[in-house]
Amino acid sequence: MDFSSFLTSLGTSFVIFLVLMLLYTWLSRKPGNTVIYYPNRILKGLGPYKGGSSTRNPLAWIREAMSSTEQDIIDMSGYDTAVYFVFLRTVLGILVLTGIALLPVLLPVAATDDSVKSTAAKTNGTFSDLDYSYMGNVKARSPRLWAFLIATYWVSFVTYYLLWKAYKHVSGLRANALMSDEVKLKPEQFAILVRDIPPVPAGQTRQRQVDSYFESIYPKTFYRSMVVTDNKVVNKLWKELEGYKKKLAHAEAVYAESKKPGKPEGARPTNRIGFLGLIGKKVDSMDYYTKKIKEVTPKLESERKFTLREKQQNAALVFFRSRVSAASAAQSLHSQMVDKWTVSNAPEPRQVIWTNLKIKFYQRQVRQYVVYVIVALTIVFFMIPIGFISAFTTLENLKKYLPFLESIVNLDAIKTVLEAYLPQLALIIFLALLPKFLHFLSKAEGIPSESHVVRASSGKYFYFTVLDVFIGVSVSGTLFSTLKTIEKNPNSIVPLLGNSLPLNATFFLTYVALRFFVGYGLELSRIVPLIIFHLKKKYRCKTEAELKEAWLPGDLKYGTRVPGDMLIATIVLCYSVIAPIIILFGLVYFGLGWLILRNQALNVYVPSYESYGRMWPHMHNRILAALILHQVTMFGYFGVKKFYYAPFIITLIIPSLIFGFVCHKKFYRFFCDTPLEVALRSSKEIPNNDMELIFKSYIPPSLSSEKIDVVPV
Repeated sequence: MDFSSFLTSLGTSFVIFLVLMLLYTWLSRKPGNTVIYYPNRILKGLGPYKGGSSTRNPLAWIREAMSSTEQDIIDMSGYDTAVYFVFLRTVLGILVLTGIALLPVLLPVAATDDSVKSTAAKTNGTFSDLDYSYMGNVKARSPRLWAFLIATYWVSFVTYYLLWKAYKHVSGLRANALMSDEVKLKPEQFAILVRDIPPVPAGQTRQRQVDSYFESIYPKTFYRSMVVTDNKVVNKLWKELEGYKKKLAHAEAVYAESKKPGKPEGARPTNRIGFLGLIGKKVDSMDYYTKKIKEVTPKLESERKFTLREKQQNAALVFFRSRVSAASAAQSLHSQMVDKWTVSNAPEPRQVIWTNLKIKFYQRQVRQYVVYVIVALTIVFFMIPIGFISAFTTLENLKKYLPFLESIVNLDAIKTVLEAYLPQLALIIFLALLPKFLHFLSKAEGIPSESHVVRASSGKYFYFTVLDVFIGVSVSGTLFSTLKTIEKNPNSIVPLLGNSLPLNATFFLTYVALRFFVGYGLELSRIVPLIIFHLKKKYRCKTEAELKEAWLPGDLKYGTRVPGDMLIATIVLCYSVIAPIIILFGLVYFGLGWLILRNQALNVYVPSYESYGRMWPHMHNRILAALILHQVTMFGYFGVKKFYYAPFIITLIIPSLIFGFVCHKKFYRFFCDTPLEVALRSSKEIPNNDMELIFKSYIPPSLSSEKIDVVPV
């Protein structure tokens, strides 16, 4: 990519961001749009903003986001969101400290050498102006390489310091959360999940088997158990009944809307009962849905009783009167056989994946390994299309393999735009296809809670993006364009791949710029959700429930957001010494992300679950993995540069592994279990009426005529 294309990419992305930000300041002031831009505040009973919309400063959101405290984030969006901002702040701190030291030193050191000029003279190649600021412009065996070696050490030590500091801070946040008055009476704090229950002894019921087992071990604090049932049929009937209720409410709203002064009797809505309501007999909607509700209700009641009596599974939720007893039981070994009476912490009621609870121990193990194999094969096979995209979308290859486009591609304006955006957009679109597939695979492992599935799918997505995007794009483009050279001289593959690293830096610069300017611009402006909401409001929504469903935003979507951020962090860390200018792009990405997502956390997104920072160890490990990848990359590149002191990098890789081991041993267990000293802060037994509310909060909606979302504190 030449320098003009790079500037075009950067400039147009910035203009798009400014336009989207101006759209946000204008659209968010419209009263009809408040449910899109301030849903979190509205759901908490707060006004969209202080003061009237006409007098509000258009940039007030920036001041409010920057002045908000960590406690404000916790109050509005929970501890998980606060921990996500610790992650953003940590990466931002790493980039600030590395940028202060690296940019003033490495840029002049690289720019005053002339390796690029000599290479261009020998190969008749072309290089952009940016290439002169990269490490690739430093000659092999040059003493200047010492500056880059010391810079690698600086990046590593800064990362160690800030990661340790962040781990201690998040541990404190989690401890404060678990000791807070709000959490002390959360249902999951008094329950454990029991799986792999042995076959029922003769003359006993499953319920009695579980009760007698735990009552004998915890005679003073055991309350009762809830045996998990196979709810497939009852869930289907319940969803069918709820669907008919919504359709009836919609039909009644349409009928009420049709009543006008000139026509007080109105027009009763009708619908067809065939495929998708497009074919079949036309019926009166209100009569038809009322009839269906009357038909399904007794079936549901009958199926409820049958399910509770006959469809009990080998899993249960066990409840204790004491929080300490529940925490102790969740961490204890209850059977001499590992595949019997398997006990773990109970998920939040809204997180439970009921269909996974009955899966047996060895089935879970087999499923896990099968999923790992599928993910590994997916990573390998996806390298082919991603490598093809990264190589084929270059202008030279487009002209070579699609010669009919040559006359169009050669136009200066089109050439600049295509070179600036085509490869990056193709890659972003291709990656958008993965998250749902990886979420499905993680759920298939038999994981019992939604937050755990999100963590698992996030990990898979991270490894996928690093291996296929970062490594795949770096390697495949070079292999694709130099295949004939490698065929003639196989020994040239190492220097060719090494020399490709600085050349790919410009691609990643534009990729990062596209992600932060256009991506965060769309995030702030919420243009797509706004358009969808107004279309639904005008043509589909007739009831308050339908209207709320149309604007309800959901959560931050950690499963895709964290891996996406980690890919950028990996790219910036790995290129921070090779192409130091990328640090500036990383600073803008994480700085804008911190600012815009802080606004969204305060005003927009509504958490769908709370794990009290359980995601942090995974974030920490992946930042450390990115650092180790950076160190390995630098070791290889110093080898390409024939720098005799390259082995000094090994003395960094080993401390990185030791650092990760120490952090895991010191902190990780606390993020898996509730320490008894924390649980002791609320050691009083809970009265029966409160325990009954805790018990009922776990009853699936399909098995209960009443749904309890929140246990009163």
